[in-house]
Amino acid sequence: MKILAVSVSKPVEIQYNGKLIRTGIFKKPVASRLKATVSGLDGDGQADLEVHGGADKAIYLYSSDNYLFWQQELGVDEFPWGQFGENLTVEGLLDESVHIGDRYRMGDVLVEVTQPRIPCFKLGIRMGSSRFPKRFLQSGRVGFYVRVLQPAELGVGDLIEKVSEDRHKLSIRRSLVALSGGPEQLDVIKQALRIEALSDAWRKDLSKRLQKSSPV
Repeated sequence: MKILAVSVSKPVEIQYNGKLIRTGIFKKPVASRLKATVSGLDGDGQADLEVHGGADKAIYLYSSDNYLFWQQELGVDEFPWGQFGENLTVEGLLDESVHIGDRYRMGDVLVEVTQPRIPCFKLGIRMGSSRFPKRFLQSGRVGFYVRVLQPAELGVGDLIEKVSEDRHKLSIRRSLVALSGGPEQLDVIKQALRIEALSDAWRKDLSKRLQKSSPV
Protein backbone atom coordinates (compact mmCIF):
# COMPACT_ATOMS: atom_id res chain seq x y z
CA MET A 1 0.00 0.00 0.00
CA LYS A 2 1.26 3.46 -0.81
CA ILE A 3 0.32 7.06 -1.55
CA LEU A 4 -0.32 7.59 -5.27
CA ALA A 5 -1.22 11.28 -5.16
CA VAL A 6 -1.35 14.19 -2.74
CA SER A 7 -3.98 16.80 -3.64
CA VAL A 8 -4.88 20.11 -2.02
CA SER A 9 -6.78 23.30 -2.74
CA LYS A 10 -7.84 26.53 -1.14
CA PRO A 11 -11.57 27.39 -1.12
CA VAL A 12 -12.86 29.17 -4.22
CA GLU A 13 -16.17 30.84 -5.03
CA ILE A 14 -18.25 29.51 -7.92
CA GLN A 15 -21.72 30.15 -9.33
CA TYR A 16 -24.17 27.30 -8.78
CA ASN A 17 -27.92 27.46 -9.40
CA GLY A 18 -27.81 31.24 -9.30
CA LYS A 19 -25.97 31.34 -5.99
CA LEU A 20 -22.38 32.04 -5.03
CA ILE A 21 -20.95 28.89 -3.44
CA ARG A 22 -17.65 28.64 -1.62
CA THR A 23 -15.97 25.23 -1.87
CA GLY A 24 -12.63 23.52 -1.48
CA ILE A 25 -13.54 20.37 -3.41
CA PHE A 26 -11.48 21.16 -6.50
CA LYS A 27 -8.32 19.40 -5.33
CA LYS A 28 -5.22 19.38 -7.52
CA PRO A 29 -2.26 16.98 -7.22
CA VAL A 30 1.04 18.45 -6.08
CA ALA A 31 4.53 17.05 -6.58
CA SER A 32 6.09 18.44 -3.42
CA ARG A 33 6.04 16.81 -0.01
CA LEU A 34 3.63 18.45 2.42
CA LYS A 35 3.44 18.67 6.19
CA ALA A 36 0.54 16.78 7.71
CA THR A 37 -0.59 18.42 10.94
CA VAL A 38 -3.52 17.91 13.30
CA SER A 39 -5.36 20.50 11.19
CA GLY A 40 -4.69 18.81 7.85
CA LEU A 41 -2.23 19.22 5.00
CA ASP A 42 -0.30 22.42 4.43
CA GLY A 43 -1.82 24.29 1.50
CA ASP A 44 -5.24 22.73 1.88
CA GLY A 45 -8.44 24.35 3.06
CA GLN A 46 -12.20 23.77 3.41
CA ALA A 47 -15.02 26.24 2.97
CA ASP A 48 -17.45 24.87 5.58
CA LEU A 49 -15.55 23.79 8.68
CA GLU A 50 -18.74 22.55 10.35
CA VAL A 51 -18.96 19.83 7.70
CA HIS A 52 -15.38 19.41 6.49
CA GLY A 53 -11.97 19.62 8.10
CA GLY A 54 -11.07 19.96 11.75
CA ALA A 55 -8.89 17.59 13.76
CA ASP A 56 -11.26 14.62 13.35
CA LYS A 57 -11.38 15.05 9.57
CA ALA A 58 -7.90 16.40 8.96
CA ILE A 59 -7.19 14.33 5.85
CA TYR A 60 -9.51 12.51 3.43
CA LEU A 61 -8.29 9.29 1.78
CA TYR A 62 -9.74 7.54 -1.27
CA SER A 63 -8.64 4.28 -2.88
CA SER A 64 -7.48 4.16 -6.50
CA ASP A 65 -9.54 0.96 -6.86
CA ASN A 66 -12.64 3.14 -6.62
CA TYR A 67 -11.43 5.18 -9.59
CA LEU A 68 -11.56 2.07 -11.76
CA PHE A 69 -15.12 1.43 -10.58
CA TRP A 70 -16.35 4.94 -11.32
CA GLN A 71 -14.60 5.16 -14.66
CA GLN A 72 -16.45 2.04 -15.75
CA GLU A 73 -19.76 3.09 -14.19
CA LEU A 74 -19.68 6.57 -15.72
CA GLY A 75 -18.06 5.67 -19.02
CA VAL A 76 -15.02 7.87 -18.44
CA ASP A 77 -11.59 6.83 -19.71
CA GLU A 78 -9.69 8.39 -16.86
CA PHE A 79 -10.27 10.75 -13.95
CA PRO A 80 -7.42 12.89 -12.63
CA TRP A 81 -6.27 12.17 -9.07
CA GLY A 82 -8.17 14.33 -6.62
CA GLN A 83 -11.37 14.11 -8.67
CA PHE A 84 -13.48 13.07 -5.69
CA GLY A 85 -12.12 15.76 -3.40
CA GLU A 86 -9.65 13.52 -1.61
CA ASN A 87 -6.35 14.68 -0.19
CA LEU A 88 -4.64 11.34 -0.60
CA THR A 89 -5.30 8.90 -3.40
CA VAL A 90 -3.99 5.58 -2.14
CA GLU A 91 -3.23 2.10 -3.35
CA GLY A 92 -5.30 -0.40 -1.37
CA LEU A 93 -7.19 0.68 1.77
CA LEU A 94 -10.57 -0.45 0.47
CA ASP A 95 -13.78 0.60 2.21
CA GLU A 96 -14.56 -2.98 3.18
CA SER A 97 -11.16 -3.61 4.76
CA VAL A 98 -10.52 -0.34 6.63
CA HIS A 99 -12.13 -0.01 10.07
CA ILE A 100 -12.99 3.05 12.12
CA GLY A 101 -10.26 3.22 14.74
CA ASP A 102 -7.56 1.54 12.65
CA ARG A 103 -4.19 3.26 12.73
CA TYR A 104 -1.83 3.62 9.78
CA ARG A 105 1.64 4.99 9.28
CA MET A 106 2.28 6.85 6.04
CA GLY A 107 5.96 7.63 5.88
CA ASP A 108 6.52 9.21 9.29
CA VAL A 109 2.89 10.35 9.71
CA LEU A 110 0.69 8.36 12.09
CA VAL A 111 -3.07 8.62 11.51
CA GLU A 112 -6.27 7.15 12.94
CA VAL A 113 -9.47 6.46 10.98
CA THR A 114 -12.40 8.44 12.39
CA GLN A 115 -15.41 8.08 10.06
CA PRO A 116 -16.60 7.49 6.49
CA ARG A 117 -16.93 10.40 4.09
CA ILE A 118 -20.57 11.46 3.76
CA PRO A 119 -20.86 13.40 0.49
CA CYS A 120 -22.62 16.75 0.27
CA PHE A 121 -24.02 18.54 -2.78
CA LYS A 122 -20.61 19.96 -3.61
CA LEU A 123 -19.44 16.56 -4.83
CA GLY A 124 -22.33 16.80 -7.29
CA ILE A 125 -20.95 20.13 -8.49
CA ARG A 126 -17.54 18.56 -8.98
CA MET A 127 -18.99 15.60 -10.89
CA GLY A 128 -21.48 17.65 -12.89
CA SER A 129 -24.50 15.79 -11.53
CA SER A 130 -26.73 16.70 -8.59
CA ARG A 131 -27.66 13.02 -8.30
CA PHE A 132 -24.11 11.79 -7.95
CA PRO A 133 -23.71 12.27 -4.14
CA LYS A 134 -26.57 9.82 -3.50
CA ARG A 135 -25.12 7.36 -5.99
CA PHE A 136 -21.71 7.76 -4.40
CA LEU A 137 -23.07 6.99 -0.92
CA GLN A 138 -25.11 4.01 -2.11
CA SER A 139 -22.04 2.51 -3.80
CA GLY A 140 -20.31 2.08 -0.44
CA ARG A 141 -17.14 3.44 -2.04
CA VAL A 142 -16.91 6.62 -0.01
CA GLY A 143 -13.40 6.68 1.44
CA PHE A 144 -12.64 7.89 4.94
CA TYR A 145 -11.28 10.63 7.15
CA VAL A 146 -8.34 10.39 9.54
CA ARG A 147 -6.97 12.42 12.42
CA VAL A 148 -3.24 13.02 12.59
CA LEU A 149 -1.65 11.57 15.72
CA GLN A 150 1.96 12.14 14.73
CA PRO A 151 2.61 15.10 12.39
CA ALA A 152 5.33 14.86 9.74
CA GLU A 153 5.82 15.33 6.01
CA LEU A 154 4.33 12.96 3.47
CA GLY A 155 4.41 12.62 -0.29
CA VAL A 156 3.78 10.48 -3.35
CA GLY A 157 5.33 7.04 -3.05
CA ASP A 158 5.31 6.88 0.74
CA LEU A 159 4.45 3.39 1.92
CA ILE A 160 1.38 2.84 4.09
CA GLU A 161 1.53 0.36 6.95
CA LYS A 162 -1.28 -0.73 9.25
CA VAL A 163 -0.06 -0.17 12.81
CA SER A 164 -3.11 -1.46 14.68
CA GLU A 165 -6.66 -2.65 14.03
CA ASP A 166 -9.61 -1.50 16.12
CA ARG A 167 -11.07 -4.34 18.17
CA HIS A 168 -14.64 -3.60 17.08
CA LYS A 169 -13.75 -4.15 13.42
CA LEU A 170 -16.46 -1.91 11.99
CA SER A 171 -15.48 -1.34 8.38
CA ILE A 172 -16.09 1.92 6.57
CA ARG A 173 -18.56 0.23 4.22
CA ARG A 174 -20.38 -1.54 7.04
CA SER A 175 -20.60 1.69 9.05
CA LEU A 176 -22.80 3.22 6.34
CA VAL A 177 -25.60 0.89 7.46
CA ALA A 178 -25.95 3.32 10.38
CA LEU A 179 -27.56 5.71 7.89
CA SER A 180 -29.72 3.16 6.08
CA GLY A 181 -32.88 2.89 8.15
CA GLY A 182 -32.74 -0.87 7.64
CA PRO A 183 -33.14 -3.69 10.18
CA GLU A 184 -29.43 -3.67 11.10
CA GLN A 185 -29.17 0.09 11.52
CA LEU A 186 -29.45 0.21 15.31
CA ASP A 187 -26.91 -2.58 15.82
CA VAL A 188 -24.38 -0.77 13.64
CA ILE A 189 -25.04 2.55 15.39
CA LYS A 190 -24.44 0.94 18.78
CA GLN A 191 -21.28 -0.72 17.50
CA ALA A 192 -19.99 2.59 16.12
CA LEU A 193 -20.69 4.44 19.36
CA ARG A 194 -18.48 1.98 21.25
CA ILE A 195 -15.44 2.98 19.18
CA GLU A 196 -13.27 5.49 21.02
CA ALA A 197 -11.75 6.85 17.81
CA LEU A 198 -15.12 7.79 16.27
CA SER A 199 -15.26 11.46 15.27
CA ASP A 200 -17.20 13.81 17.53
CA ALA A 201 -19.44 14.87 14.65
CA TRP A 202 -20.47 11.33 13.79
CA ARG A 203 -20.87 10.41 17.45
CA LYS A 204 -23.35 13.28 17.88
CA ASP A 205 -25.21 12.38 14.69
CA LEU A 206 -25.48 8.68 15.51
CA SER A 207 -26.48 9.40 19.11
CA LYS A 208 -29.36 11.52 17.84
CA ARG A 209 -30.45 8.75 15.48
CA LEU A 210 -30.37 6.27 18.34
CA GLN A 211 -32.43 8.55 20.59
CA LYS A 212 -35.07 9.05 17.89
CA SER A 213 -35.41 5.30 17.46
CA SER A 214 -35.83 4.61 21.18
CA PRO A 215 -39.42 4.22 22.45
CA VAL A 216 -40.67 7.08 24.62
